[in-house]
Amino acid sequence: MLTHLGHSCVLVELADTRLLIDPGVFTSNLSAATDLDAVIITHQHPDHLDQARLPELMTANPRARLIADPESLTVLRGLGLDASGHDEGTAMIGGVTVTPVGRQHAVINPALPVITNVGVRLSAPGEPSIYHPGDTLAEDPGAVDVLLFPLNAPWQASQEMTAFIGRIGARQAVPIHDGLLRPNGRAIYLQHARDFGHPDTEIIDLAGEGQHTVRLD
Repeated sequence: MLTHLGHSCVLVELADTRLLIDPGVFTSNLSAATDLDAVIITHQHPDHLDQARLPELMTANPRARLIADPESLTVLRGLGLDASGHDEGTAMIGGVTVTPVGRQHAVINPALPVITNVGVRLSAPGEPSIYHPGDTLAEDPGAVDVLLFPLNAPWQASQEMTAFIGRIGARQAVPIHDGLLRPNGRAIYLQHARDFGHPDTEIIDLAGEGQHTVRLD
């Protein structure tokens, strides 16, 4: 089961394990984020890491592990949170293997520093594999069944987004990172994903079709 909670925040339910990825400031409602086994942060930007709400979220989920990219660890520990880094390698969370993918955020502007960004590949026996890239299109997670792809970003052109979908070639792809878009602009990017991505990839839009959750094949 995959639930899009807004922008890049998704709740993944695989193998009786509940994982929340990138609860940021563009995620308006975290009421579904309960009984979590882990919270995963790909990088420290506010749209992926809401410093104001994360401590409360972790308190409400006392058994959840908190895993983050190397530079976010400093931020999290400054909030008084106990977190482990993706640098420790592949982790087992319940029945799910969490494999870190990549190291750097995409370049937004040459005037801005490039921070760390670690995407995650999630897999479990008998379940579809899922890749959340955070904020980069540069990495290769290997073969995956479900790709979560940034629909729009200051660091990404539409042609780069569609090339990413085409290169990964997943059976299903779900748009995320869409919090900067108005509905009419969002529809254009979504049509590009469907028309120019990969002919065998089904685009499942959880935000734009009145649904937020899908049971993955």
